[in-house]
Amino acid sequence: MEEKIKMTTAILDAFEDGIYVMNQDLIVVYMNSAMIAQFGEGIGKKCHQLLNQTEEKCEWCRSDEVFEGQTIRREVYVPLMAKTYYLIEIPFESQNGNRYKLSIYRDITARIKREEQLRASEEEFKNLFEHVASGVFVSSKEGKFLNANQALLDMLGYDSKEEFLNIDLPRDLYVRPEDRRTFQDMMERDGRVIDYEVEFKRRDGSTIPIMLTGHARYDQHGNIIGYEGLNVDLTHRKLMEKELREAYDFMNKIVQSSPDSITATDMKGNILIWNQAAEETLGYKASEVIGKMNIRKIYPEGVARKVMQMLRNEEFGGVGRLNSYSMVYVRRDGEVVEGNLSAAIIYDANGNEIASVGSFVDLRDRLQMERALRDTQEQLLQSEKLAAMGRLTSQIAHELNNPLYGIMNTLELLKTEIPADNKRRKILEMALSETIRLGDLLRKMLSFSKPDQEERHPVDLNSVLDEILLLHEKQLKENDINIVVTFAEGLALVNASKNQLRQVFLNMVANARDAMPEGGSLSV
Repeated sequence: MEEKIKMTTAILDAFEDGIYVMNQDLIVVYMNSAMIAQFGEGIGKKCHQLLNQTEEKCEWCRSDEVFEGQTIRREVYVPLMAKTYYLIEIPFESQNGNRYKLSIYRDITARIKREEQLRASEEEFKNLFEHVASGVFVSSKEGKFLNANQALLDMLGYDSKEEFLNIDLPRDLYVRPEDRRTFQDMMERDGRVIDYEVEFKRRDGSTIPIMLTGHARYDQHGNIIGYEGLNVDLTHRKLMEKELREAYDFMNKIVQSSPDSITATDMKGNILIWNQAAEETLGYKASEVIGKMNIRKIYPEGVARKVMQMLRNEEFGGVGRLNSYSMVYVRRDGEVVEGNLSAAIIYDANGNEIASVGSFVDLRDRLQMERALRDTQEQLLQSEKLAAMGRLTSQIAHELNNPLYGIMNTLELLKTEIPADNKRRKILEMALSETIRLGDLLRKMLSFSKPDQEERHPVDLNSVLDEILLLHEKQLKENDINIVVTFAEGLALVNASKNQLRQVFLNMVANARDAMPEGGSLSV
């Protein structure tokens, strides 16, 4: 008998669960090693003194029911140990008829904690599943939704989840059924799909762009049985992309339609932008230079480096800006293009230099106009000088006329006092003749120097030519040029500006003189 008791005790001590036995007076008569390890030695104590260290029964005590013959299984929280136990209480009788209660305390605190964590995780997953803004789904391989959150129903316009779970995915969901086959092929190959853009049909028939991400679901044998993942509505992103494209197209049209050459390069000088004006001005097509040519080939040697130095110097418009710089480009055909360059450095969000942009104004036409204007100004200045000289000539002729007429009158008086056959009479007549000629010359000079304000009057061409030749006679003779004059008699008067005719004939005589540097004959 003693041997059996020892064997039974050894068996009970081998259990990890705490086991104790008490009689109907609630006195503990046996404790196995696991029970002693958890609660301490308590044989001879009442059970509530052992378990809860109180003089009153434990709140969870149901010993009366057990002693009446019931076996009770339940979970009990013991505050003293701050643990939860799975408690089995079994009634039994000894050979002498005494009743006892066998209690088995299995510590399930860790399990309870895991279950609580699992329930919390399940609740969190449920909340995430239901409240995430993206559409979450679980679908079968055959093409049915097994589950979906409210966001996906709202996204696709379904009020009834039951209706939604009954749709056929290739037929009712995908705008292009072949996209479903592509999705499944990627799943079979990779076990997942990341950022796959497709178009879905909403319940009302409208379409919606979707970015689909998911992974495969497997059975215990590793076979794919379905899919789960996220559907993200790309409507807003697509709208933004459209707006960005439109903004880019608008800015590109502005750049391309600019009459000035606009170029942009990275910080190594590689060309990134080349508008139509740059093509026309510099002779290179955009397709030939963008990503293929460095701006140093367009600039004269050393100019690219100089431009960057000025851009980084605040003296030329502030750091990062070049307001104006006169420079020369070399066209593809070798022609030199003069113009004016304005440039700026482009920075990223961190203030790092990432590119430079320049605008070149072709000044060839303007410079040509400026040169023509300077020539015109010089001609006007020369004309003004000629006009001033004409006014001076008029003044001189006017001043000489009066004394000259006095001399002529004096000579006429002397002529009457000297006989006709007197030798001095002949000399006097010669002096009078030259004085008359000088007076005629002064008259012609005075007439030539007075402009007629472009008014047209009947003009004798022979008279105008005679005045011009008289003025240039001495100069032409000094250049060994003989004048041969043949005036038509009875030539009709011409309605014209006398001054303009003088200028024309004056230029013709001057051109003729310049054309005969070695002398010659001028026929009029």
